[in-house]
Amino acid sequence: MKKINNFLLLTILLTLFVACNKKAEVSDLEKLRNSNNTKSYPSVQMDSMQAINSITKQKVQELLDLSTLYLSGNRNTEIDTVIYSQMESYFHKPDSLTFKKLLKELDSMKVKSVKVNNLNVYKEFYKKDTLDYAKFNVEYFDNKNKSLGSFEKNAQYILLSTSKMKKEFKFYFLDFYSKPLKKDSTSVGVTK
Repeated sequence: MKKINNFLLLTILLTLFVACNKKAEVSDLEKLRNSNNTKSYPSVQMDSMQAINSITKQKVQELLDLSTLYLSGNRNTEIDTVIYSQMESYFHKPDSLTFKKLLKELDSMKVKSVKVNNLNVYKEFYKKDTLDYAKFNVEYFDNKNKSLGSFEKNAQYILLSTSKMKKEFKFYFLDFYSKPLKKDSTSVGVTK
């Protein structure tokens, strides 16, 4: 009996010792409350092309997510109106044709979610203008999260300066799911 009592006393003391040494877990809400911007930015600096690539991928993904969310609704409620106006805010000069091709494609394939892969930004020169494009693969998924296919798409974007003193820019799409300009094709060689 004395051995059992000693064993119980030892386990109780050991349990109390472990419980006292255990650190309190900090909740996600507490982490957010005590965070500041200096800790949220990555310690590795990005060059301008990496930053543009990252921002463009984020904007493409957000616009496609909003599009699938809009299509999953009735398209005539207040929330649908808010979603549509948020989608329009991604474009420099939105009009009624801005989303027609995108929404028609997503609706015809019954897409419920989208994932953007392999996004690369590049420039094309047209006459004296430099045009900024993003080329990316987009994978569509149905309501059972089954892949409907992966497609190569393009989007034309523009970065507009927001102030003269600071180097801040605002990102807008000019054309989504656009086709890049076709190069002038002049045949070289002997023609009859």
